[in-house]
Amino acid sequence: MANVSLANRRPLSLNNRVMLFVAIAITLSLLLIGYLVQKTVERHFEEQDADELVVITHAVEEALEKASKERVTPESILDKAVSGHHGVYFQVWDANYQLIFGSADFQPPAHLPTLAPLSRIHADNLYQWEIEDKVYRGAISLLHIGDARYRVVAAIDMGFHIHFLESFSHTLWLIMILAGVVTLLAAWFGVHQGHAPLRALSEAMRDIQADRLDVRLDTDTVPAELITLVDSFNRMISRLEESFEKLSYFSADIAHELRTPLTNLITQTQVGLGKSRSLEEYRELLYSNLEEQERLTKMVNDMLWLAQNDNGLLDPDWESLDLVQEVRATFEFFEALADEKGVRLQVEGKASSMTGDRAMLRRVLSNLLSNAIRFTPRGKDVSVRVSDSTASTNLVVENPGAEIPGEHLPRLFDRFYRVDPSRKRESEGAGLGLAIVRSIVEAHGGTVDANSQRGRTSFSISFPRKTSN
Repeated sequence: MANVSLANRRPLSLNNRVMLFVAIAITLSLLLIGYLVQKTVERHFEEQDADELVVITHAVEEALEKASKERVTPESILDKAVSGHHGVYFQVWDANYQLIFGSADFQPPAHLPTLAPLSRIHADNLYQWEIEDKVYRGAISLLHIGDARYRVVAAIDMGFHIHFLESFSHTLWLIMILAGVVTLLAAWFGVHQGHAPLRALSEAMRDIQADRLDVRLDTDTVPAELITLVDSFNRMISRLEESFEKLSYFSADIAHELRTPLTNLITQTQVGLGKSRSLEEYRELLYSNLEEQERLTKMVNDMLWLAQNDNGLLDPDWESLDLVQEVRATFEFFEALADEKGVRLQVEGKASSMTGDRAMLRRVLSNLLSNAIRFTPRGKDVSVRVSDSTASTNLVVENPGAEIPGEHLPRLFDRFYRVDPSRKRESEGAGLGLAIVRSIVEAHGGTVDANSQRGRTSFSISFPRKTSN
């Protein structure tokens, strides 16, 4: 049989955790209270007995002094010394340990000669002994009456005390047990009722389905302790709703973008197979299909790249880069396209070296330059400005042209997003270029923003300053 690891066991429920803590706290508290109450009662009897023994000893001392003054035998006076006291005994011994007087039916401790007299009687120094099932608590005092020395043994029968303490102890612990049970039941009820809002929240959460992500929990109906939990849950649902919405749009966009080139390929192939054609016509048809295939391949590769980056599967190759040199190197790939469009490429400024992935950085520059050249009027310039600040290395790609409405700027970096949805077959691609730009910039810890006003559109990138690895 397989061993079950403790780490894999289900943790205790909140009810059980709270009840376990409460049970331990109540048990320890009741034990402590019971112990203190019992010790307090026992101490009370000890102090009471000590006071009683002091009174008896003083009474014997006065009797001995009276006998000495009246020159009579002590026995005649000692017999009445403690009259009115019940359950008390005393004996008077001379210096030679000869019994002078003793209470009837009282037996002193057998080791009396070894016991030291007390200079002062109090609850902490009393003697206790047991003889023939009787328990005594007493004190031994040394009295000097004239020239004579006496040893007085005073004792109290503890039978009543012991019986009372036993009865009191049973009653006390019975009360403690009943109090503990009642308290635990009350605690269980309180904990059960205290968790009622959690159960209500669970029921409300259970009703939220994929088609009801617009539902939000009301923070005004929960206790203050659960407001943070409810807020966090609502934010999570908002993120899920946003993710579901993006996923829905993304799926629809993928289907649409893939359908268009596939439909074109099928249509052109069907047209080509519809009747016999010349070699040149077939060649043109194949070139047209090749364009669609290349477009489809690029789209699929871009989507795969974004998916890998989203899942942290891309590992940047960090190295020290000169941003101006990287811009000039990227210009070389776009010189032919720029000449064809009648557009000039310019780089301005300078910056210290930065740490990044060369291939990824050039992909960012390529996507931005491609867009800038495409929408720049003939005879105008596309400028790239590079600069340093205290905390970042900055790059701005700017081009003249038609302004982008402000409501579109926040969504320019969304996948498959186009300012003009009707422009589907132009050379701008599938609408993934700017999404890739943002993904790469964020992978470098930077930020990217778009701005369009006064007939100029710019994309500003900020990379944090850090040393190369």
